[in-house]
Amino acid sequence: MTTVLDASAVLALLGDEPGADRVVAAVEDGATIGAVNLAEVLTKLSDFGMPLSAAEGVLEGLGLEVVAFDGGSARAAAALRASTRARGLSLGDRAALALAAALGAPVLTTDRAWQGALSSVEVVLVR
Repeated sequence: MTTVLDASAVLALLGDEPGADRVVAAVEDGATIGAVNLAEVLTKLSDFGMPLSAAEGVLEGLGLEVVAFDGGSARAAAALRASTRARGLSLGDRAALALAAALGAPVLTTDRAWQGALSSVEVVLVR
């Protein structure tokens, strides 16, 4: 079974932050990331001054399976808005949760607000 990675988990790994070891273990087992969260990671790396081509190379080196964000994904993420609004979850957060729900997989994140957000998804805090 795969594990879905939130952008925050990937950034914790790349920044060698606390919890990076948990993300490494998931990557070694074959982790998945949604296209929206991939865009978040690439954007953040660009904000840090990393050229896009270098950022893409770093992420390709992780060997993550990237799942497209299509119409069904959009509807699933939108459906989570009402139940997660009070927690302040972003589109990227809801996209990762929706992907995890669709795959029946746990999701790794650093965001404590996700805990209990969706009863059908196991949210694993990496720190």
